[in-house]
Amino acid sequence: MSGPPRLEQVLVGVEPRVATVILDRADQRNPLSDGMLRDLLAALAWCRASAEVGVVVLTGAGDRAFCAGADLSSFETEAPELDRHRGRHRIVELFLLMQDLGKPVIGRINGHALAGGFGLACSCDLLVAVEQATFGTPEANLGLWPAMVQAVLARNLPRKVLLEMMLLGDRWTASQLKDLGLVNRVVGSREELDAVTSEIAARLARRPAAIVEIGRGSFYAQQDMEFRVALEYLHSQLSLISLSEDAKEGVRAFFEKREPRFEQPSGPHPDPPPRRGEGET
Repeated sequence: MSGPPRLEQVLVGVEPRVATVILDRADQRNPLSDGMLRDLLAALAWCRASAEVGVVVLTGAGDRAFCAGADLSSFETEAPELDRHRGRHRIVELFLLMQDLGKPVIGRINGHALAGGFGLACSCDLLVAVEQATFGTPEANLGLWPAMVQAVLARNLPRKVLLEMMLLGDRWTASQLKDLGLVNRVVGSREELDAVTSEIAARLARRPAAIVEIGRGSFYAQQDMEFRVALEYLHSQLSLISLSEDAKEGVRAFFEKREPRFEQPSGPHPDPPPRRGEGET
């Protein structure tokens, strides 16, 4: 497969098994403009398909903002509302792609994550944030509502906390959200942010790719299932994992008191299976 795509508003770099995807509009606080959404979709689709990539680090350029949300200048354009409505669907596509990526995504939160940027952060599997970062949904302050990110936020935050966030529009600190279980690590400097993110990414990159894909996929698939259905589904997924060479190698290594030698993928990543209801006529 060819190397990382060259894009206008997103940078993609690859080190062994780890891709770094950077929202590259620091002067505008890395907004989710039409161009940014287009490039994020292209970058993450490449990461999903590439056998070189086992882990994705998602971050923003600069030190002010991870992502400040939607490009508010779009509201001042003469574009018909129907066109804006269709353009916003890229946010839906982005969140679905991140869930179906098949590879862990670490959010390296280098600055403020607000509105759509907060939803983007919550779509990551793990979050490492610098302590100066703030999070929130300020849409209500502008006479708007965070509808495009509400479903993502509701799967990551307690109900009353999220309602307070959306109704009052206040900013929350990284430490507050760590206490709530949303942020995994809070660090004091950009240097620590790089070091902790790299350490977590390196550990994840050593995990067996096939098992991570199945396990991560099952985590998201079961969240909307009825309890009994979820248990039956996870039972089947464990059997699938148990049949893998990686599981057998892990058990052998345990008894032989050595590090396991897991397999890594050698070809393009397959497309995810359709969700229930998709493709039905």
